[in-house]
Amino acid sequence: MRLRLLIAILTLSLITSLSFAQTRQKIESGKRYPRLVIRGAMVVDGNGTPASGPKDIVIEGNRIAEVVPLDPVALKEGRARRPEGDAEIDAAGKYVLPGLINAHGHVQDERGGVAMPVDYCLKLWLACGITTVRDVGSDMKKTLALREKSARGEVAAPRLFVYALFAQRPTPRNAEAARARVRELKEAGADGIKILGTDRDILSAMLDEAHKVGLRVAHHVGVEETNAWDDIKFGTTTIEHWYGIPDAAIPSGRQNFPSTYNYNNEVDRFRYAGRLWREADWDKLMEVLDGMVESGVAWDPTMVIYEASRDLQRAQSQPWFADLLHPTLEDYFRPDPAHHGSYFIGWSSTDEVFWKENYRIWMRALREFEQRGGLIGAGEDAGFIYQMYGFGLIRELELHQEAGFHPLKVIQHATGNNARILGQQENLGRVRAGFAADLIVVNGNPLENFKVLYPTGIEEMRDGKAVKTGGVEWTIKDGIPYHGPTLLAEVKQMVTKARAERKAKAAQR
Repeated sequence: MRLRLLIAILTLSLITSLSFAQTRQKIESGKRYPRLVIRGAMVVDGNGTPASGPKDIVIEGNRIAEVVPLDPVALKEGRARRPEGDAEIDAAGKYVLPGLINAHGHVQDERGGVAMPVDYCLKLWLACGITTVRDVGSDMKKTLALREKSARGEVAAPRLFVYALFAQRPTPRNAEAARARVRELKEAGADGIKILGTDRDILSAMLDEAHKVGLRVAHHVGVEETNAWDDIKFGTTTIEHWYGIPDAAIPSGRQNFPSTYNYNNEVDRFRYAGRLWREADWDKLMEVLDGMVESGVAWDPTMVIYEASRDLQRAQSQPWFADLLHPTLEDYFRPDPAHHGSYFIGWSSTDEVFWKENYRIWMRALREFEQRGGLIGAGEDAGFIYQMYGFGLIRELELHQEAGFHPLKVIQHATGNNARILGQQENLGRVRAGFAADLIVVNGNPLENFKVLYPTGIEEMRDGKAVKTGGVEWTIKDGIPYHGPTLLAEVKQMVTKARAERKAKAAQR
């Protein structure tokens, strides 16, 4: 009798264990688990240190609870003690990174006044491994509401930091109005402020008030009264793109524009922007960079958003456009003076040559900036100039590598450094116990090839055969795992539907 009872208990235990194991192996996309374990991963932290592994990563709720190193010998022999979980992701042979942070994004539900699903933007970001976006210009009220939905896990979206546009109408015209605008944005719930095209007295008052109320400031410097010296003096958080930095090192004080130049004509604006870096004095430029380092002004270069200027054909023929480019965005990209960034009218090989030189000097300046102690971030500015959401940030990583940064430093730019820019370095940007559970599981080694991060994947030769691999398999944001291929399939369905609807409307005309 006892023997039968023992057999029954063991059988029930075995069935329960098998059932539990099967339950753990099936992960539902978009569902947070009480205790999720990522098993056997190679881990790249966001602090610039080399990859290490294999490791098990334990997530409890929305936090990283443990990062457990495994003994490879004990693991091979089945002796390794491993943490249990309610659900598991098998990451053997895969790489786990902190979720990518996009320091320059725009939440967009239209382009050129034509509607486009906001999910298109959000799901592309997640599919590309982006778990956090610093939104630097959108419909503030809509994006603030979206931020809260994302924080509650009610929508598939990255976590959002909303940097409200300072120059909303009525545009502040004096110091008192500038201070009032800052307080108004703080009260509305903004996480920071985005400013562009401003005079020195307005910038001074705005930044002083922003410091008082605790708002960080991203400055898109244009060809204006201010330049990087003003950001250094008044304490801007980040300079976006690069305008204002070489300007501050031109001996004459102003770029040598032709008499016919019109800044509001974007063909003029971007044509001569391609000649700006060559006019900067290198020694004076080093003084500017040292000033930025000393005052703590970070640099978010967004090299990707101007790449079309040096190679238009490449920009117009990116392979993912075939299945994933929404027709609304496609229309916005076509050269049209009414659309910001759609300036390629009469663009010449000479323009591209100037821009290629621009990049060489710009990249050299970025290397110098980091070597002198400067903080470099990574952003994309997608939705403009042939750049799709998410894909733009991955291309930005490739450009950082082209600039001469080691892949480990490049990943740090997009994770740990961007967390510092946000003031979230104790919460985001690391694979570390106690940090937010923002992680990505990658099919491949991004340190060898950043292209494995593209959700469309890559082909590799294995045993003489082409094998499809790569892509972010899981994007875990705030402890919620999202399946990358599923997200990409949903985006493709959106695009297919939008194209079909457009074709049907055209047929009815």
